[in-house]
Amino acid sequence: MTAHPPADLPPTPTVQGKPRKAAFAAWIGSALEYYDFFIYGSAAALVFPKVFFDPDDPATATLISLATFGVAYAARPIGALFLGHFGDRLGRRRIMVWTLMLMGLSTFLIGCLPTYGQVGTPAPVLLVAMRVLQGLSAAGEQASANSMTLEHAPDHRRGYFTSFTLNGTQAGQILATLVFIPIASLPEDQLYTWGWRIPFLLSVVVAVAGYVIRRKLEETPVFEQAAAEDAVAKLPLAELLRDHWASVLRVIAAALIATVSTIFSVWALTYATSDAVGLSRTGMLWVNGAANGVALLAIPLWAHLSDRIGRKPVFVGGALGCGVMIFVYLWAISTGSYPLVFFVGLAFFGVVYSMANGIWPSFYGEMFPARVRLSGMAIGTQIGFAIAGFAVTFAAEIDGPAGDDWFPVAVFTAAFCVICAVAVATGRETHKVPTAELGLRPAKDAARERVGATL
Repeated sequence: MTAHPPADLPPTPTVQGKPRKAAFAAWIGSALEYYDFFIYGSAAALVFPKVFFDPDDPATATLISLATFGVAYAARPIGALFLGHFGDRLGRRRIMVWTLMLMGLSTFLIGCLPTYGQVGTPAPVLLVAMRVLQGLSAAGEQASANSMTLEHAPDHRRGYFTSFTLNGTQAGQILATLVFIPIASLPEDQLYTWGWRIPFLLSVVVAVAGYVIRRKLEETPVFEQAAAEDAVAKLPLAELLRDHWASVLRVIAAALIATVSTIFSVWALTYATSDAVGLSRTGMLWVNGAANGVALLAIPLWAHLSDRIGRKPVFVGGALGCGVMIFVYLWAISTGSYPLVFFVGLAFFGVVYSMANGIWPSFYGEMFPARVRLSGMAIGTQIGFAIAGFAVTFAAEIDGPAGDDWFPVAVFTAAFCVICAVAVATGRETHKVPTAELGLRPAKDAARERVGATL
């Protein structure tokens, strides 16, 4: 019988990883998957209130439409439980293929749904069902891609290589925005009948491309060796909650930084294009697209810096910076000055938010050993992201009767940024810890336990 290594002892890596290939697969897959995920956000803010909900009550329709955006985030913790378990039991590659296929199919079906005017109440019900499937898919995408790239990367460049998962996410948001810009500029009779369907129907390409790209990706050396030695965790969730619950809680708190993204991409878009401000749909979509373009360059640079000076200084700086910049950005929108909104948006989301956004793939993954890494990242991030997803709905409740009181929304977002900064600042610095030792208790803690056991 093959001896099982203790849960807190790492396997000895014997296989050379392929970081560039893994990073590319993570990048292109995340870009395609999050193209699907983010076109829903644009549609929920600009189109769905008039397509899937009662047009006679526009304020309520907008509120419910934004709530359906958050439904996917509510589904993500459930998906994380299952996908995290199977990712740590069966491997990272299988989950990466499966999640991309599910996202492509569910998004394509959204483009085929009947509208409220055609069938009434069943229309929003079907929309929510498809959004739940999107959420289940997204629950495993980033955790599996992050685990794949981290376990292939050399010790001293984990931050850089894992950042390409988030870089791909930003690319997907850019692609979604660029596709939606000409759609949003269509005459309203075309936009609300057939135009909005096009971005969703194009997602059939995602399913095909995702299968072709990821099916040939090699499993990570760490997981292959664990499988060969029969050292794969049998019940990853039980082991995770027994031995690494504190790290899960830390990831949940740190993942609240995603509130910045949902407020920037969805609530601010709704606010800016409302009658209170009057900025154009197309113009604000360009702000989102350009900011994500800047992020494509900023994310790997911040991640590279974290490989040199540590994860915590970069991450905490980004979180606190976002807490300040959210006030500046929403104030800029309130002025109605498009040039001001454009340049502040680039600095805020493209540069400052990227400080935190580019670091978390490595920082979260480095909190856990390989046996439970995918489960730990998936469950921790998805619970935090679920809270962030519904931040849009809560913002719509506190933005005043006319929907133009941005200050409470800024305070609310900044509070989450502070919580994130505290969670990260009080964690363990991991950028110099060898990959084989990640997630293990520091030697001094283990020594204390051994001494205590002998007394």
